[in-house]
Amino acid sequence: MNEIKASLARGLTARHIRFMALGSAIGTGLFYGSSSAIQAAGPAVLFAYIIGGAAVFIVMRAMGEMAVKHPVSGSFAHYASRYLGRFAGFVTGWTFAFEMAIVAIADVTAFGIYMGFWFPQVAQWIWVLAVVLLIASINLMKVKVFGETEFWLAAIKVTAIIAMIIGGAALIIFGFNAPDTETATGLATLMSAGTLFPNGFVGLLLSFAVVMFAFGGIETIGITAGEAADPAKAVPAAINTVPWRILLFYVASLAVVMMLFDWRQIDGSASPFVQIFDGLGIPAAAHVLNAVVITAAVSAINADTFGAGRMLYAMSEIGHAPKSFGRISRNGVPWMTVVIMAVVLLVDVVLNALLPEALFTIIASIATFATVWVWIMILTSYLAMRRKEAAAGRGPAVAREYAVPGGTVAAWIALVFMVFVVVLLALSPATRVALYTGIAWLVLLALLFKLLVRPAAPVKHDSDSLLG
Repeated sequence: MNEIKASLARGLTARHIRFMALGSAIGTGLFYGSSSAIQAAGPAVLFAYIIGGAAVFIVMRAMGEMAVKHPVSGSFAHYASRYLGRFAGFVTGWTFAFEMAIVAIADVTAFGIYMGFWFPQVAQWIWVLAVVLLIASINLMKVKVFGETEFWLAAIKVTAIIAMIIGGAALIIFGFNAPDTETATGLATLMSAGTLFPNGFVGLLLSFAVVMFAFGGIETIGITAGEAADPAKAVPAAINTVPWRILLFYVASLAVVMMLFDWRQIDGSASPFVQIFDGLGIPAAAHVLNAVVITAAVSAINADTFGAGRMLYAMSEIGHAPKSFGRISRNGVPWMTVVIMAVVLLVDVVLNALLPEALFTIIASIATFATVWVWIMILTSYLAMRRKEAAAGRGPAVAREYAVPGGTVAAWIALVFMVFVVVLLALSPATRVALYTGIAWLVLLALLFKLLVRPAAPVKHDSDSLLG
């Protein structure tokens, strides 16, 4: 593990990591995927984001408690290996890399859709190709360049959403009406279907497939532990912002847009934020918001590529991935993993040319499975760690001020919820393919582990050692 410390430059500051956390929470899942969630649940989708966000916060705190104790690159795959066994670490690491690749494909697909708002005559795949080349270039530079890029991209998103919430609230307060309608903005528009649950409780449940996708990638904060200048402070500081980010960026922003415009007219042809302001007869706002969602997509793809690359690098160090993934450039970047991610994203160029309409829903549901599976492994690793400590007669792994709120009880509740979300994927034909794909993926990993991964010599860990 000394090689990891020597090879990967610690160029990410607390400021970088905090805004990476913001960037991972504000991406395609909010700006585009929320249209599918709104169509499924109506205004009840706000409850879905609150419930899902609370569960994700418990996952993040569990990961943070382990990350403070073991600040390593590819953190939660290491925790799974340490507390659940090498196969669990192998599955967790590769599933996270798969998640990042799938989420990135969804993000670049959304990028092509956003650009279609301005250039409808240009084929979607052309924009996908352009953004893939841009992201590959950024990720081959020094990690500090990546951190600064994410900082400014996230700053634009945060500023824009806050401005949108304030501006939208002002329109609601002053009684602005959309053109060709007599319905006043506010609760009347939100309740245009006569209820918060227009599609019943089942609609709320079905929305979780997209809602949980929206939070996917937020665990990338844990990946930064290996390159953070002070992970013991930077990682907890970023994780602790999760609750208010969820309330502000998801619940508040979606509540505002559904009070401004009849949510039943959201059709997924563009970002719901852009469609709503365009429908309100405020074209300048629609164009500004389209620029923002494009920025959000680039930021998300950037973070996805970083996360997958660092995970594969860490796995190559312990024999869970090809050694070539551990090759480091002069800039201290695992360049081979960046190349691999670029190749994977180039496949999306072909998919966008063949399936431009249906691709996003399929990809998002598959990403949901991979995302939730990684969260399940994080929670299971945390519970195993706590059992191990209890058996040894020791207290919690870190200072009590950064323990999981509610401890193992909260972790168990979050774990049951995550398993429930996986089961929900089977309820809708549109998301059922994700369940089939996920099961096939896990079977494939089991075969690869048995055939390709050599048994490791027994390693004795003390309470403060890193994973072998």
